[in-house]
Amino acid sequence: MPHWLYKSEPFKWSWDMQVAAGVKGTFWDGVRNHSAKLNLMAMKKGDQGFFYHSNEGLEIVGIVEVIREAYPDPTAEPGEPWVVVDLKAVKPLPRPVSLATVKATPALAKMSLVTSMRLSVQPVTDAEWALICKMGGL
Repeated sequence: MPHWLYKSEPFKWSWDMQVAAGVKGTFWDGVRNHSAKLNLMAMKKGDQGFFYHSNEGLEIVGIVEVIREAYPDPTAEPGEPWVVVDLKAVKPLPRPVSLATVKATPALAKMSLVTSMRLSVQPVTDAEWALICKMGGL
């Protein structure tokens, strides 16, 4: 099953807000990059991803799950091609994994978080997923 990483600025949408959305979750909006949009469109119900605090914190703090596949972004202007997926919080990482730690780990040197820093929705390989889960205490 594919894995993903979702970046969010905590002052706009934090891990705590995602958790508070409960089992009904919320849509992941605001993606305005075609590569990130294609990632959203590739997601399937049940796919899991890391929730990453960008700008502040700079760390992977939890795991979310896709509960609804891509559909038109309700915040987009009419006719714009943007999409969203619905996500729910699954669990926090017992030990958040910082960007500095990711960058300092040779096995993660090719991770999109390191190589494509600005991309807001990124793929995560199975090996990266397993290593970060281990680093995060799961």
